[in-house]
Amino acid sequence: MLQAQRCNLEEICDTLQEPNYFQMQHFISDSNWSHRDVIDTAARQTSNSLRKSKLTGYLIDETGVEKKGDMSVGVGWQYNGNVGKTANSQVAVMGCLCNGDFASLVDARLYLPEDWCDNPERCDKAGIPEEEREFKTKIDLAYEMILHQLELGTSFDYLGADGFYGNDCDLARKVELLGLTYMFDIHSNQRIYLEKPELVLPERKSNRGPKPKRLTVTEESIKVSDYVSGLERDEWDEIKVRNTAKGSLKGLFHFSQVYIWNKDENLIERRLLVVRKLKTKSGEDIKYSFTNADLAQYTPKALAYMQAQRFFIEHSFKEAKSILGMDQFQTRKWLAWYHQLALNIMTMGFMLKEKLLNFKELPLLSARDIKDWLGFVLAKELTEMDIIQKIYNRHRRRQYAINSCYLKEYANVSK
Repeated sequence: MLQAQRCNLEEICDTLQEPNYFQMQHFISDSNWSHRDVIDTAARQTSNSLRKSKLTGYLIDETGVEKKGDMSVGVGWQYNGNVGKTANSQVAVMGCLCNGDFASLVDARLYLPEDWCDNPERCDKAGIPEEEREFKTKIDLAYEMILHQLELGTSFDYLGADGFYGNDCDLARKVELLGLTYMFDIHSNQRIYLEKPELVLPERKSNRGPKPKRLTVTEESIKVSDYVSGLERDEWDEIKVRNTAKGSLKGLFHFSQVYIWNKDENLIERRLLVVRKLKTKSGEDIKYSFTNADLAQYTPKALAYMQAQRFFIEHSFKEAKSILGMDQFQTRKWLAWYHQLALNIMTMGFMLKEKLLNFKELPLLSARDIKDWLGFVLAKELTEMDIIQKIYNRHRRRQYAINSCYLKEYANVSK
């Protein structure tokens, strides 16, 4: 994976010139080593390696890979967030541990559409185990992953996820029953109540027809976007979340206790609404989140940090794909998909430990740097000075770009 330009078996074998292609194919597709043991070992080691200087998050998101044909396990016409539309894709729900600027993937579940689960012959061809053929929504898979990390003893302080998961009342309720803190993004059309409403049974308006059985509320709800649009400037606080390669990440934040109506359970539930407003070149970017934390337990800066950390699972996807070729798998069977994912997660965990180990001397060390160095060590195509110079030049360019951003920020503050 670290030496080949593309991470499919044929190119890996061509690059290494040593392993027999059919032996490698057997190793990935049919051999009986446990992908679950590898992934779980990587999760434990990542959890133990992460610095605990800040709150540690367990972030959940999905990622999709476009595919051709209909043979690859789980492939189908489904929404693929990576391309922003419905496409012929494989989709997986992934878990990531992060603390500060350090993050690594630690779990994965392949999503099987209903038409796969309802087709035993197709499942047989893909080698899907009998116990895995029951249809599960992405929300179901996410909750399974949370329970699994708790069982492993993985250490984290809060859960994070995007609006697809955040708008599911049932997931939030189950997470809270586990005693966990969450920071889930929500959609701008989420309806909220500013005061706690009462659930009542409507009065019967006439003697005709059945008696009302469905509860209703006494107050009018409002879309969260409409609520935010009515806020005054003094209802926002400016908070610096963290330093980035492009300057300080600052935003205007608003916190407010609100209520939602969980219609599935017929419950009125309290939430803390967290809203972040950032200036962009095209105007403003507004992010909405719900959390079960409160301002008596966490500072506004801690809550702002938790909300902003979801960036790091997206960054982990980018590294896994662009550096380790997670989107280049050409395997068709269930076991092969999980085997390659396990190797990918294991390698990402190793890279995270290298970044932490070398942080004092090389604070800008990246996955690309580590791949280049190991490629040199293993292949010896460049001299040692060549690869050191290559990494040095890359770090110099990065540091120059970082310095430029902070100089501009300082100049703007001075003005």
